[in-house]
Amino acid sequence: MLAAHEPRTGRFLYAVNQAAATRGSISVYDISAGHRLVKTIETVRDVDDVKGVAASAATGRLYVAYRTRSGVGMIYCLNVYDDVVLWNRAIDPDVDRLAVHPGGQLLYVPTWEGGSAHFINVLDASTGDVVRKVYFSNRSHDTLFPVSGPLFQETKAEDGSGKYLYLIDPQSYAVSRIGPYAGILGPYAVDGMSRYVVNNVTGLWGMQVAELKSGRIVTASLAEHPPGEPALLHGIGWTPDEREVWQSSSAGDPHIYVWSMRDPMAPVLVDRISMKSRRGAHWLTFDIQGNYTYVAPNKSSDDTTEIFDAHTHKSVGLIGSSEDMIEIDFADGKVSRVGDQYGVGRVVRTSTN
Repeated sequence: MLAAHEPRTGRFLYAVNQAAATRGSISVYDISAGHRLVKTIETVRDVDDVKGVAASAATGRLYVAYRTRSGVGMIYCLNVYDDVVLWNRAIDPDVDRLAVHPGGQLLYVPTWEGGSAHFINVLDASTGDVVRKVYFSNRSHDTLFPVSGPLFQETKAEDGSGKYLYLIDPQSYAVSRIGPYAGILGPYAVDGMSRYVVNNVTGLWGMQVAELKSGRIVTASLAEHPPGEPALLHGIGWTPDEREVWQSSSAGDPHIYVWSMRDPMAPVLVDRISMKSRRGAHWLTFDIQGNYTYVAPNKSSDDTTEIFDAHTHKSVGLIGSSEDMIEIDFADGKVSRVGDQYGVGRVVRTSTN
């Protein structure tokens, strides 16, 4: 086991545990050593529902959003250099899956999918103080700051606004939107150049893909799927090389669907992967290099999180139950880069002109 203060070099997966006995603690796995468990960090008590994780390479701080047993939305901030919780505080009115500014100075925090607030909070990442509110829709849920920005926000609003994906300029805080989609949105993921976004959509066996510049939306349907209505397929992500998109099935279907994204606006289903679990998945993401896919079990389940080889699509291991996972890489004891809880694309092409 590594001591908390010991300088280290390597690639580590920080997985916030969601199993009942360990919920809210963080298990750290050495990615390059077969995902060997390095340590488990005890953090805070009274974690009932883990809502999201984000980390900053600039500051070496990791943030976990969660709700207590009494329904209070909280965030704790962990210093990854010494595993000390720097602050742990309630955020009014509530929290959900959060994001951090690339510079590490701001947190973007939705106000919970079950709430009624028509805004998200912008927090000072060093203290947790609210510095701004951005108004646009209610029941805000998943917030993402992808590789090329800007800030993306999805909501569960039932007044029609939940059928749109929102884009927020991180400088001006101007809000624009893409849609309408075929239903209320669920998880989503953005490519490395912020050209395309893939979306889970309520009531759809399959996914929808939006081209952000034109606003065009296409539907990729699953011709073969379990009987009945899908509700919301919950979990979607690009492989970092953007050749594929992986998608969870329904809550009771232990399969993952893989789409070829050679033409992002014409996805082709190429594989249907069986999970070891007899139940469905609720989230998925990837390591930065794109070698592994982490497929999480149903929300707050004690079932294990399954690891797949992202190239061969074969199952290669299991870790403790977590859907809130993020890679943190160290070089000579310093954080060199961080991944994302979302399965974001990482292809960024620069012009030679």
